[in-house]
Amino acid sequence: MKLSEATRHFLEYCEIEKNQSQKTLVNYAHYLERFMKFAGDADIGAIDLEMIKKYRLHLNRLAPALAIKTQNYHVIALRAFLKYCVKRDWKTLEPEKIELSKIPQRAVEYLTREELEMLFRAVDTSKITGLRNRAILELLYSTGLRVSELAGLNRDQVNLERGEFQVRGKGQKTRIVFLSGRAKTWIQEYLAARNDTLGPLFLNHRRPRAGKADELDIKGERRRLTAYSIQEMVRTAAYMAGIVKKVTPHTLRHSFATELLINGADIRSVQEMLGHASITTTQIYTHITNRKLKEVHSKYHR
Repeated sequence: MKLSEATRHFLEYCEIEKNQSQKTLVNYAHYLERFMKFAGDADIGAIDLEMIKKYRLHLNRLAPALAIKTQNYHVIALRAFLKYCVKRDWKTLEPEKIELSKIPQRAVEYLTREELEMLFRAVDTSKITGLRNRAILELLYSTGLRVSELAGLNRDQVNLERGEFQVRGKGQKTRIVFLSGRAKTWIQEYLAARNDTLGPLFLNHRRPRAGKADELDIKGERRRLTAYSIQEMVRTAAYMAGIVKKVTPHTLRHSFATELLINGADIRSVQEMLGHASITTTQIYTHITNRKLKEVHSKYHR
């Protein structure tokens, strides 16, 4: 079978049978298209380790240069494709024979409790946008949500009475997240200041452009705050707070996980709360547990 035809079957399988997200489908299509440009419309039976080696050299020598992590994304997509082919009994290279490049363990940037309070205090809550921004910061830190997950939240999704709600994350996986008392308070303050019944939990409060009036957008999707706007808000708040570190929504996610581990949470529970599919991903926080062990040793060893 030709590579182009097999790729089409694979993408349809991912869309229908695996019900993968649109973003995953777009990424798979992009990575596999790059492989097809390299390999030509060859028969999938022609894919072997030598071809893969040459392809990886090609990726490594592209200009502008691709990061090792990005190169691995290409290989992951290719392995998923080959796994599908093998499952269909199409003769090709076994995906298990392809290894990913080793990536140096990255340092995790997180905020101390003092820096977090500086960040929260830097927000001017005298206006509705400030109430919204404070609620966002508290929610990010309370739940460890990804910025895309937070941007997609609707008002009826967040149970303020119970202080918990379900969120759908990467790979369409659902998990329960929990609200701190402070996060609940600031979300309530923000919602109380709104005079609309629009669906999104967080809105862009700038005046709508001509022809973009609210009555033309009953559910309020055009006014939903975007992930990019949230990222910019977090960066601005950190600057106003005088924090010299690079601060993003993901920094608050790291801070959430770090706080849990420092206070004694086990890494499996943290994995579940972060929505990581693999414990390997959560192990980037090993330095935190190592520090905790050092504190225990210092305290009890004489």
